[in-house]
Amino acid sequence: MNGSYMGGGGFTGASGNWGQGGGPGPNLWDALNQLRGMFEQKAGPRMARGDVRAAVLALLAEKPMHGYQIISEIAERSGGAWKPSAGSVYPTLQLLADEGLITAEEEGGRKTYSLTQAGRAEAEASADRPAPWPTASGGGTRDHWMSGELPRAGMELAQAAAQVGRTGTPEQVKQAVEVLEDARRKLYSILAQD
Repeated sequence: MNGSYMGGGGFTGASGNWGQGGGPGPNLWDALNQLRGMFEQKAGPRMARGDVRAAVLALLAEKPMHGYQIISEIAERSGGAWKPSAGSVYPTLQLLADEGLITAEEEGGRKTYSLTQAGRAEAEASADRPAPWPTASGGGTRDHWMSGELPRAGMELAQAAAQVGRTGTPEQVKQAVEVLEDARRKLYSILAQD
């Protein structure tokens, strides 16, 4: 987001953001659309291919898995902050197999991957590094907040505000703006806490 909503263009007060008909003016709609756009972006950070490789090796060091299990396990361990696509996991698995670090056994139409001795050595060599996936507790990338409860709540708030703006009476819209301004102040006060 470019800047915050503390200044002139966002939820700054009833006088500056209201159109001629008593409804929200363009500034409020611009702010809501910007907020909605942020939360509608593809959730989760974009991770480097090296991170996919490190994650695959770390998981296979624990137990053999098939590709979908690897994807699901990364998503679970990152608290939903990172769910790599099949288009990044399966090529990584093929590359690791080509390097002789993993083997694949087909059973019931699924390939289950496990580390070779060389793969175990590589996984052990990187075992002292931080987890290759962002964690809900703040490890990994700073973008970990872009998935989960916060963006969902922000999106629902933006949708509710837009609904009030479209169908509410002028008094209801005024009350909604007061609620939004109060919510903004409370969010910033959370950041001010130590």
